[in-house]
Amino acid sequence: MTDRNPASAQRSHRHHWRRDVVELAALFCAVAVADGIANLVVHGPRGPVLLVASAVALLVTAAFHTWWARRHSHAPPPDGGAAPTGPAPRPQAGASAPAGTTAALWRMRTTVRDEPGSLAALCTALAGNNVDILNLQTHPLPEGGTVDEFLLRAPQQLPSADLTRAIARAGGHSTWIERADAHDLVDTPTRVLGLATRTALDAAELPLALRQLLGRCTIHSIPATTLSGRPNAGADAPVEGVLEATVMRLRDPSGGAITVERPYLPFTPTEFARARALVELDARLGPRVPRSQDVLTLPEGNEITVRRADGSDLAAARAMHDRCSERTLGLRYHGPVADADRYLGHLLSPRFGRTLAATTASGKLVALGHLLWDGDETEVALLIEDDWQRRGIGSELLRRLLAMAVEAGCDSVYAVTQASNTGMVAAMRGLGLPLDYQIEEGTLVITARLDAVKAAASRRPRELTREQPGPRHRH
Repeated sequence: MTDRNPASAQRSHRHHWRRDVVELAALFCAVAVADGIANLVVHGPRGPVLLVASAVALLVTAAFHTWWARRHSHAPPPDGGAAPTGPAPRPQAGASAPAGTTAALWRMRTTVRDEPGSLAALCTALAGNNVDILNLQTHPLPEGGTVDEFLLRAPQQLPSADLTRAIARAGGHSTWIERADAHDLVDTPTRVLGLATRTALDAAELPLALRQLLGRCTIHSIPATTLSGRPNAGADAPVEGVLEATVMRLRDPSGGAITVERPYLPFTPTEFARARALVELDARLGPRVPRSQDVLTLPEGNEITVRRADGSDLAAARAMHDRCSERTLGLRYHGPVADADRYLGHLLSPRFGRTLAATTASGKLVALGHLLWDGDETEVALLIEDDWQRRGIGSELLRRLLAMAVEAGCDSVYAVTQASNTGMVAAMRGLGLPLDYQIEEGTLVITARLDAVKAAASRRPRELTREQPGPRHRH
């Protein structure tokens, strides 16, 4: 659309008779010239020859014009020519960076006024810095305004501070920006459907799905009761949930509450609605754990089965506690042995992590391995019955737990034990990963960094190390 100036339109309307006079004069002149040429052709001695020559001249002129147009229509512009005037064409979404330059991916979120033209101003500011918009989401705010979330491809040399200042000049405020990677190129509906599928297959995926949905955040599952059976403070979230700026509280379908915190960036109503939808899906599907299992042959020839465990294994886990020595239970739980059974309900709940169980051919449970979600961190823990220790079961469970941690996107895992627990120390060292040790009052914390194996997330757990051969696998 073009804008019209009313004043110029009136002037044009007021002087339109001048153009009419000029056009009539030109018409009269053309008629006079045509009459003169006709008289010359008809009454002249060489009229037919002149007519044929005029036709040939017209044909030659038309042929020359056609040849010239075809020859120069695709010619490149001459070097050193003047730059074209007018606005430069806008790069298309997904276009590659100019030759010789590298691009960086950014995730940016900013708040603008909810009025026409606010988003256009942001897009113009980004285009002025040669930034390409790959994805855009809008989050309306109840108090007015809109949060716009972008996935951007920007020149590598463009600092984030310059990008933030450009957005501020265009009307954006409360701007947050961080580096993105290739995983962020997946569009939001596809990513949400994938998270919903993972949640539907495994109840332990809900905390991980929430973390991937909401970005960097801390998630705490608060049980309805403490280990002593008393009501737990903060576990009374309403059915509809609570959203308070940087904190959201959701009712846990298994009892208690799920608290999500993100201090650096407030949650939007759209994010809150998506999180509630995932929790509601989990509630409708009920308890569920994948039932796949592996049969392993130990070096001495015995076979054990490794599978996922849940609350249905509570009685078998208590029976294993009864067969374990006080020293084994003390090394595992770091407290009074009499309180060991109280932890089992928490440990076997899929809401707090994933648990692997090792059972004999007769079905007796002889070992448990836990991968526990601890806010931003992840803990691994093992309990092996005394008669089945030092047979490679602990190392096998630990490798599988680390493979789960890599699949979940964890950067590291840690194990809390005692300095005298040589079995756990040897199992962690056998992983072949970078380890950090912290000793405080007899308690040893071993942290394994997973950066070296995150690129190999699709490999089998036993391939995470080059340790000497352990149990043989049979699916």
